[in-house]
Amino acid sequence: MPTFRRFVKLCVIAVAVVLGLPALVSAHGVSARDASFVLSIDGPAIGPFLYLGAKHMVTGYDHLLFLVGVIFFLYRLKDVIQYVSLFTIGHSVTLLAGVLGDIHANAYIIDAIIGISVAYKAFENMGGFDRVLGFRPNTRAAVMIFGLFHGFGLATKLQEFTVSQNGLVTNIVSFNVGVEIGQLLALTAVLIGISYWRRHPGFLRHSFAANTALMTGGFILTGYQVAGYFQ
Repeated sequence: MPTFRRFVKLCVIAVAVVLGLPALVSAHGVSARDASFVLSIDGPAIGPFLYLGAKHMVTGYDHLLFLVGVIFFLYRLKDVIQYVSLFTIGHSVTLLAGVLGDIHANAYIIDAIIGISVAYKAFENMGGFDRVLGFRPNTRAAVMIFGLFHGFGLATKLQEFTVSQNGLVTNIVSFNVGVEIGQLLALTAVLIGISYWRRHPGFLRHSFAANTALMTGGFILTGYQVAGYFQ
């Protein structure tokens, strides 16, 4: 009975988090204050762009939800580094290419795909592909491919504003490095939390419910962006 009660409590918390996602979605992006700051810069500003990149990743719940799914069942630090590196390579390429190469994509479509990436990884963690398709797609390739879309998602946020061409390369590279710093900080916190949870016998029992909530959150993110696209 206590185990069942803990399971119900976890589901209630998960549902509450998922239901709160739409409010978070509307707040996601570059704040008005940060946008004004970006527009005012004319020349290299390494420190500020490092800060903006780190801040965007730490508050970028869509990116963090995907990373949670990626590392959920990774027990060895070697594997965590490998998968996170693939994700990093992917989003760095498209972030830099999108801004420096002036490659544009519809922000709603990109963010919808990012939501799908969260649902995809949660579904994989639940063993969905093995049950439905009889095989599991290449996990490493999927992480890197979705990383490309996450990078475009970062690029679309910056492309909403006219960033000065003076010092553009330095500033965008600094922003990307800041993203990596923010990712490292957030990932460290997530790893500590998951590692603590894994030491409890309820981890495997509740992992399915946790990934169900994660997948639901991904679909809500996708639905919100699709609705925005058609407005």
